[in-house]
Amino acid sequence: MKAIKDSVHGHVRLGDLAVELVDTPAFQRLRHIKQLSTVRLVYPSANHTRFEHSLGVYHLARSAIEGLGVDEDTAAHVRAAAMLHDAGHGPYGHQTEGIIRRATGRDHDDVEWLLTDADRGVCQVLERNGLDPERVAALIDGEGALGPLVSGELDVDRMDYLVRDAHHTGVPYGTVDTGRLVTELRLVGGDGAGGAADLVLDEGNVATAESLLVARSLMNAVVYRHHVSRVAGAMLERACERYLDRTETDVEAFRRMADHDLLVELRDRVPALGERIERRDLYKRAVWAELDEVPTGTVDAGRAEERAAEREIAETVGIDRDAVLVDIPSRPALKESGSAVVVDGVPQRLEDASELVAGLRAAERRRWTLGVYCPAEHVDAVATAARDVLGLRATGRPSA
Repeated sequence: MKAIKDSVHGHVRLGDLAVELVDTPAFQRLRHIKQLSTVRLVYPSANHTRFEHSLGVYHLARSAIEGLGVDEDTAAHVRAAAMLHDAGHGPYGHQTEGIIRRATGRDHDDVEWLLTDADRGVCQVLERNGLDPERVAALIDGEGALGPLVSGELDVDRMDYLVRDAHHTGVPYGTVDTGRLVTELRLVGGDGAGGAADLVLDEGNVATAESLLVARSLMNAVVYRHHVSRVAGAMLERACERYLDRTETDVEAFRRMADHDLLVELRDRVPALGERIERRDLYKRAVWAELDEVPTGTVDAGRAEERAAEREIAETVGIDRDAVLVDIPSRPALKESGSAVVVDGVPQRLEDASELVAGLRAAERRRWTLGVYCPAEHVDAVATAARDVLGLRATGRPSA
């Protein structure tokens, strides 16, 4: 047993398997992937990494497992899955996930490729300790009775990143009672090792589940969807697309880069955007439109439609197509509202047990915004062209 001092959870105690996994190249790489990617351009102290976050997720999973009464083999697989849940992230985490998904069809939590092919070091550690890499990968993907503990509505990933991100950004909105959450989790309807069992919060914990929902909603508004981070993220994504178009780097090599590797490459190979990102010389908002201003067809537009709109706007204004970025987020949703909580002896979805969910959903809907970004000198012209091309019903809020 080895103890590591963590800024959020205090001492995180690692078992022998966890110690071995920490020393693999795949896990050490996470030291160089920032947890909040472009959010750190807004909050300067948000420089924590997916390495420490993964240790925190392991710590919470270990605590949760102790109260679920599962056998040691199952517990060992869950702990390993918690430890490795972010090993599939590309550089800048979620900011490059869309590029990787479109090229490979895989998200960051689909890591079977990593555990079985790309990193034999991880596989060897797991197999040497009697664990099945494919079973670990399935848990990371949320499969089985205990998969949702690693990737689901009540997962320890969410519990850790909310409190950790709040701590490192300095905002007071991510406060979550992780101790109560992990100790109140129960498996119902099965034997605890798989099958039809469901992961739920025990009786009397509607407010506990609501606190997770409130924390996520407030962090979305103040941290995760801050407009500066969104502008920088859109610029980063476009720069990465150009980088892959202009170089012989394949997506598998791209997804194994660290943040600093990618930033150097973008600065050298796509300087028009890469240098701006490095210097925080970001585009400005030409359009910032709320949901009721945007036609349904535009809200549901895919990547091809976004790119076509960018080209049309740029051609209308007479500027380079990379000088216009259209940012259409997915429809507002609260995944945590599907959490299961026992009420009067019966598991219920949180959205059915809590009157608070409807209000939070309405707040998420009000916060949804479509953005169009460009260099400061083109803001007025791009705003006029974008409103016409996208069919916006109102002018939207001014740039800032």
